[in-house]
Amino acid sequence: MRWLPIIFVSLATTASGGGLEELAWLSGCWRSESENPQVTEHWMKPAGRTMLGISHTIANGETREYEFIRIVQEDNGEIFFVANPSRQKEARFKLMIITNREARFENPEHDFPQRITYRRDGDFLLGRIEGVSKGNAKTVDFPLKRVSCDE
Repeated sequence: MRWLPIIFVSLATTASGGGLEELAWLSGCWRSESENPQVTEHWMKPAGRTMLGISHTIANGETREYEFIRIVQEDNGEIFFVANPSRQKEARFKLMIITNREARFENPEHDFPQRITYRRDGDFLLGRIEGVSKGNAKTVDFPLKRVSCDE
């Protein structure tokens, strides 16, 4: 089953038409419903042509992964997802598709992933990374639910 139906993609707006404010639907706190591992993402609202985010993965009571994330709008209007994951080099992914509930970023030159997608449905957010790893197609989903940022 393909996650982005062809019909949906054909109706999506390309990234060239809008600004970072169109991603405000991503702001807030999101957490996996799974206890082990537990993934939490916190996104600040767009300000100063930047959205700041952090991802934190805890398994068996220990931090396993963390990632400092930002989405930035360049002077030329292009928007990039910039990831600084634990123990890895910074990676940039260009915004390719944006709608009022979905954003897709791509970097075909990156090792893995080559695509990052966020799709919101009410109080639920699906983060997805996908691409080719060691010659094989790979997809990892991160289903998240909105939570209070005080938790």
